[in-house]
Amino acid sequence: MIVKRLADIVLSLALLVLTLPIIAAAAILVKAKIGSPIIFKQERPGLDMKPFWIYKFRTMTNDRDWHGNMLSDEVRLTPVGAWLRRHSIDELPQLFNVLKGNMSLVGPRPLLMRYLPYFNEREKKRFLVKPGITGLAQIAGRTHMAWNERLELDSLYTESRSLALDIDIILKTIVKVYRKEDYVEVTEGRLPDLDSERANMPNSSLKGATSIEGSYR
Repeated sequence: MIVKRLADIVLSLALLVLTLPIIAAAAILVKAKIGSPIIFKQERPGLDMKPFWIYKFRTMTNDRDWHGNMLSDEVRLTPVGAWLRRHSIDELPQLFNVLKGNMSLVGPRPLLMRYLPYFNEREKKRFLVKPGITGLAQIAGRTHMAWNERLELDSLYTESRSLALDIDIILKTIVKVYRKEDYVEVTEGRLPDLDSERANMPNSSLKGATSIEGSYR
């Protein structure tokens, strides 16, 4: 939608101007307390499953054990990183993703590339739109929700998307960030990874939670 793209550009530019002092301070803090690189980037699937690089402020070290294996997220997360996550400041570099056009302010959160084989046909609807900084799943419970529920909400968004819905999601996101609702410092271990959860199932044609459908139609 042309209107959505224009709104993304205008709002992301406005947010970048408003948060520029915070972004600058965060960059200095990460450099001083965690080191380089300041920005964590990772390849994620976007619109039509095309990969792109998502940007975040770095929150963890790269510490490894004696065998060269990366230590757990809980061990590698720094106090500065935890603070950045608690206030959602680590997500601010994604405004540049929005300006570049590979993300939107609102849409399904971009997940990991290795999850691609494990989406069922309904869940693949998430790739019909650009991934977002926030979305229905984020205002409904974030990482506290099971995979089926989160992915169902992403599918519902693609079916019900509108400018009015995007505005509602953005406003509710602001409230959640301000109140620090559904904040989880470390997501590792809270739920199994999607690929681990579905790898040994006979098929991945799992249905999403339909009890939440009516609220967003």
